[in-house]
Amino acid sequence: MSLQPLTAVNCGSLLQPGCSLLQLDGDIFLFGQKGWPRRSCPTGVFGVRLKHGELKLRPISFSNDSCYLPPLRCPAVTRLEPHDGHPEGYLIHGGRTPNNEISSSLYLLTLDSRGCNRKVTLRCQERELVGEQPGPRYGHTLSMVQSLGKRACVVFGGRSYMPAGERSTENWNSVVDCPPQVFIIDLEFGCCSAHTLPELTDGQSFHLALARDDYVYFLGGHTLSSDSRPPRVFCLRVELLQGSPLLSCEHLDTGLSISSAIATRVGPSHEYIILGGYQSETQKRMECSSVVLDDSGISIEPREAPQWTGEISHSHTWFGGSLGGGSALIGVPSEGRPAPPEAHYFYQVCFQKEGEGEGEDGNQGCSQESTDFEDSAPLEDSEELYFGREPHELEDSSEGEGDTYNEEDEEDETQTGYWVKCCLGCQVDPNTWEPYYSTELLRPAMIYCSKGEGGHWVHAQCMELTEGLLVRLSQGNGKYFCLDHGGLPRQEMTPPRQVLSLKRSPMKPQHRKGPMMPKMTPAKKRFFRRLFE
Repeated sequence: MSLQPLTAVNCGSLLQPGCSLLQLDGDIFLFGQKGWPRRSCPTGVFGVRLKHGELKLRPISFSNDSCYLPPLRCPAVTRLEPHDGHPEGYLIHGGRTPNNEISSSLYLLTLDSRGCNRKVTLRCQERELVGEQPGPRYGHTLSMVQSLGKRACVVFGGRSYMPAGERSTENWNSVVDCPPQVFIIDLEFGCCSAHTLPELTDGQSFHLALARDDYVYFLGGHTLSSDSRPPRVFCLRVELLQGSPLLSCEHLDTGLSISSAIATRVGPSHEYIILGGYQSETQKRMECSSVVLDDSGISIEPREAPQWTGEISHSHTWFGGSLGGGSALIGVPSEGRPAPPEAHYFYQVCFQKEGEGEGEDGNQGCSQESTDFEDSAPLEDSEELYFGREPHELEDSSEGEGDTYNEEDEEDETQTGYWVKCCLGCQVDPNTWEPYYSTELLRPAMIYCSKGEGGHWVHAQCMELTEGLLVRLSQGNGKYFCLDHGGLPRQEMTPPRQVLSLKRSPMKPQHRKGPMMPKMTPAKKRFFRRLFE
């Protein structure tokens, strides 16, 4: 067991709460980072390199037949082992999009090819689902079960927005626990079925899900309705019978009071180390636990925790994910005055003993590796997305540093970061933000400006919109243009005041072509005539 500090080389701000770490073909990939670097990595997926105490990210390209994959936050992620000629991969379901929308799509991420210079190309495909599909959600879990020679996915928990019929101006941005239903997804045909069990009475999110054969164990989690983290464990058995699956659930006495924890597998057996997470809204869980799944069930034992550093002990939030092989990555926000140059401190925690578990595959049941304190990370939309990059555009060498992500390549976020600064005169400070509208609870209210390619998001407060006008524009289908792109639509603008134009008489020319003759009376004319005669 060891705790090693890591130095993030020009990539510390990309790892934020809600990101996911994936292990494919011995490599580690980062998915769901802070935004879409337009030049460095248009796909939004990075390869993670840990070498000599340094953390570096390498951009990863997608194949030409890949679909669009948004940088989802807090999705449900599970590992897909090779089966019947199908390669290993990862299933990604749900999550939050950069526009603060909640997704209900299911993606399959696999390894497409590997070049001679270790260049990795991934393939992403969206799976079509039919039947009783799980609705949009985040903070839930996705697990793989095997029974009678078949395999299926189990979706449970999560949060989502309130139904459209129950939303009002007071709870416009409120989220609620999803109904405590269990969804079974047949990957071969894409059929979904929803099941309600009497043992599951409350919804829960940000819990752990560990799978072994046809059993799935749900540990901990947070219930939003009661604002509690009860120490519970549910044992779900899924029998994939011919026709429809048969589900049974059992509530176990022993459990963990924890949410947003990290589970990393140790050794070839189904042994996991649980670390991180929260015991309450303001208290982190500093202890570690060892969880073993075997034929007799589940056993949970306390495990010695590493010697946490001062930054970890005194921080209010922390996040991370599993690196595989009995190790995990932990990040804590950096605090201080003046603000440190790095956004986070990163550490690698290793529980693997020497000579154990080398070459073993990662865990089959992957937990929700995110944190419910995820509202502080800025996001930005991509203005350009393309696949199949040429070799000269992205060269990936084992020792070269030219392909490492460089924050200096990014444009100034004070002008392009939609979630931090929407315009040059933006008045919203994410550190000291207070609700301005009654509809705001978690984030400042924003409205979509349709100007330009793809448009962009602006704060309603900075655009000087009233709350009634904001709700009316959000419900309609008309286009909105911010102050920098034409202001409000014409029908919403106050008629301009009629200003009468001033009559301007033309100026007399200073020089005339002809001689200037003064006006004289007949008497003066006679006087001058006699004078000159």
